[in-house]
Amino acid sequence: MNENDKQLAELDSYIDSFDTKKGKLIVSLHKAQDIYGYLSVDIQKHIAKRLGIPASKVYGVVTFYSFFNTTPKGKYSIDVCMGTACFVRGSADVLEEFKSQLKIDVGGTTEDGLFSLDSIRCVGACGLAPVVSVNGKVHGRVTRADVSKILDDYKSKEATA
Repeated sequence: MNENDKQLAELDSYIDSFDTKKGKLIVSLHKAQDIYGYLSVDIQKHIAKRLGIPASKVYGVVTFYSFFNTTPKGKYSIDVCMGTACFVRGSADVLEEFKSQLKIDVGGTTEDGLFSLDSIRCVGACGLAPVVSVNGKVHGRVTRADVSKILDDYKSKEATA
Protein backbone atom coordinates (compact mmCIF):
# COMPACT_ATOMS: atom_id res chain seq x y z
CA MET A 1 0.00 0.00 0.00
CA ASN A 2 1.53 3.35 -1.04
CA GLU A 3 1.27 6.63 0.87
CA ASN A 4 -1.70 7.88 -1.18
CA ASP A 5 -3.60 4.66 -0.49
CA LYS A 6 -2.87 4.98 3.23
CA GLN A 7 -4.08 8.56 3.25
CA LEU A 8 -7.27 7.68 1.41
CA ALA A 9 -7.87 4.70 3.72
CA GLU A 10 -7.45 7.00 6.74
CA LEU A 11 -9.96 9.49 5.33
CA ASP A 12 -12.44 6.75 4.41
CA SER A 13 -12.13 5.17 7.85
CA TYR A 14 -12.83 8.56 9.45
CA ILE A 15 -15.90 9.19 7.31
CA ASP A 16 -17.15 5.63 7.83
CA SER A 17 -16.92 6.06 11.61
CA PHE A 18 -19.93 8.40 11.61
CA ASP A 19 -23.29 6.93 12.60
CA THR A 20 -24.85 9.27 10.09
CA LYS A 21 -23.19 11.18 7.25
CA LYS A 22 -25.67 14.06 7.52
CA GLY A 23 -23.99 17.24 8.76
CA LYS A 24 -20.46 15.78 8.58
CA LEU A 25 -19.12 17.73 5.61
CA ILE A 26 -17.06 20.34 7.45
CA VAL A 27 -15.45 17.87 9.86
CA SER A 28 -14.67 15.57 6.92
CA LEU A 29 -13.07 18.45 5.04
CA HIS A 30 -10.98 19.35 8.10
CA LYS A 31 -9.82 15.74 8.40
CA ALA A 32 -8.94 15.58 4.70
CA GLN A 33 -6.99 18.82 4.94
CA ASP A 34 -5.14 17.49 8.00
CA ILE A 35 -4.20 14.39 6.02
CA TYR A 36 -3.36 15.96 2.65
CA GLY A 37 -2.48 19.53 3.57
CA TYR A 38 -5.04 20.89 1.12
CA LEU A 39 -8.28 19.91 -0.60
CA SER A 40 -7.75 18.99 -4.24
CA VAL A 41 -10.72 18.72 -6.60
CA ASP A 42 -10.30 14.93 -6.58
CA ILE A 43 -10.46 14.79 -2.78
CA GLN A 44 -13.50 17.09 -2.78
CA LYS A 45 -15.25 14.75 -5.25
CA HIS A 46 -14.29 11.73 -3.16
CA ILE A 47 -15.74 13.29 -0.01
CA ALA A 48 -18.92 14.20 -1.89
CA LYS A 49 -19.32 10.60 -3.04
CA ARG A 50 -18.61 9.16 0.42
CA LEU A 51 -21.12 11.54 2.06
CA GLY A 52 -23.70 11.16 -0.71
CA ILE A 53 -23.89 14.86 -1.52
CA PRO A 54 -23.27 16.86 -4.72
CA ALA A 55 -19.65 17.81 -5.45
CA SER A 56 -20.90 21.37 -6.03
CA LYS A 57 -21.97 21.57 -2.38
CA VAL A 58 -18.52 20.44 -1.23
CA TYR A 59 -16.82 22.96 -3.51
CA GLY A 60 -19.14 25.71 -2.28
CA VAL A 61 -18.20 25.04 1.35
CA VAL A 62 -14.48 24.76 0.57
CA THR A 63 -14.39 28.06 -1.29
CA PHE A 64 -16.62 29.87 1.22
CA TYR A 65 -14.51 29.24 4.33
CA SER A 66 -11.06 30.80 4.37
CA PHE A 67 -9.51 28.05 6.51
CA PHE A 68 -9.73 25.52 3.67
CA ASN A 69 -6.91 25.40 1.12
CA THR A 70 -7.37 24.26 -2.46
CA THR A 71 -3.68 24.39 -3.35
CA PRO A 72 -0.69 22.79 -1.64
CA LYS A 73 0.89 24.84 1.12
CA GLY A 74 4.58 25.21 1.79
CA LYS A 75 6.35 23.48 4.63
CA TYR A 76 6.32 26.84 6.40
CA SER A 77 3.00 28.63 6.15
CA ILE A 78 3.44 32.38 6.68
CA ASP A 79 0.35 34.35 7.72
CA VAL A 80 0.59 38.13 7.90
CA CYS A 81 -2.11 39.67 10.07
CA MET A 82 -4.05 42.43 8.33
CA GLY A 83 -6.39 43.19 11.23
CA THR A 84 -6.88 46.80 12.20
CA ALA A 85 -4.14 47.03 14.85
CA CYS A 86 -1.60 45.27 12.63
CA PHE A 87 -2.58 47.21 9.53
CA VAL A 88 -2.21 50.64 11.14
CA ARG A 89 1.19 49.56 12.48
CA GLY A 90 2.53 48.57 9.07
CA SER A 91 1.52 45.01 8.26
CA ALA A 92 0.81 45.94 4.62
CA ASP A 93 4.49 46.90 4.22
CA VAL A 94 5.55 43.66 5.91
CA LEU A 95 3.33 41.67 3.57
CA GLU A 96 4.80 43.45 0.53
CA GLU A 97 8.31 42.61 1.76
CA PHE A 98 7.44 38.92 2.11
CA LYS A 99 5.95 38.96 -1.40
CA SER A 100 9.06 40.62 -2.77
CA GLN A 101 11.56 38.32 -1.07
CA LEU A 102 9.64 35.11 -1.72
CA LYS A 103 8.66 36.18 -5.24
CA ILE A 104 5.08 34.96 -4.72
CA ASP A 105 1.70 36.58 -4.23
CA VAL A 106 -0.71 36.05 -1.36
CA GLY A 107 -2.04 32.52 -1.63
CA GLY A 108 1.10 31.34 -3.40
CA THR A 109 3.77 28.81 -2.57
CA THR A 110 7.45 29.08 -3.46
CA GLU A 111 8.69 26.79 -6.23
CA ASP A 112 10.76 24.77 -3.75
CA GLY A 113 7.64 24.14 -1.64
CA LEU A 114 9.28 25.67 1.41
CA PHE A 115 7.06 28.73 2.00
CA SER A 116 3.48 29.71 1.38
CA LEU A 117 2.12 33.19 2.05
CA ASP A 118 -1.30 34.33 3.18
CA SER A 119 -2.91 37.32 4.80
CA ILE A 120 -5.32 36.77 7.67
CA ARG A 121 -7.73 38.99 9.57
CA CYS A 122 -6.60 38.52 13.15
CA VAL A 123 -4.10 36.48 15.13
CA GLY A 124 -5.40 37.72 18.47
CA ALA A 125 -2.13 39.30 19.53
CA CYS A 126 -2.93 42.96 18.88
CA GLY A 127 -0.50 44.15 21.55
CA LEU A 128 2.33 42.72 19.44
CA ALA A 129 1.18 44.33 16.18
CA PRO A 130 2.14 43.93 13.45
CA VAL A 131 2.10 40.16 13.77
CA VAL A 132 3.31 37.38 11.51
CA SER A 133 2.56 33.73 12.23
CA VAL A 134 4.72 30.94 10.78
CA ASN A 135 3.14 27.51 11.27
CA GLY A 136 1.36 28.96 14.29
CA LYS A 137 4.47 30.51 15.88
CA VAL A 138 3.78 34.20 16.44
CA HIS A 139 6.39 36.82 15.58
CA GLY A 140 5.50 40.22 17.03
CA ARG A 141 6.33 43.82 16.17
CA VAL A 142 7.58 42.72 12.75
CA THR A 143 9.04 45.33 10.43
CA ARG A 144 10.15 45.11 6.80
CA ALA A 145 13.71 44.73 8.08
CA ASP A 146 12.72 41.64 10.11
CA VAL A 147 11.44 39.71 7.10
CA SER A 148 14.89 38.57 5.94
CA LYS A 149 15.77 37.31 9.41
CA ILE A 150 12.51 35.40 9.74
CA LEU A 151 12.99 33.74 6.36
CA ASP A 152 16.67 33.01 7.06
CA ASP A 153 15.77 31.36 10.38
CA TYR A 154 13.46 28.90 8.64
CA LYS A 155 15.86 28.35 5.73
CA SER A 156 18.64 27.52 8.22
CA LYS A 157 16.38 24.90 9.84
CA GLU A 158 16.25 23.21 6.45
CA ALA A 159 20.02 23.35 6.03
CA THR A 160 20.56 21.56 9.36
CA ALA A 161 17.77 19.02 8.85
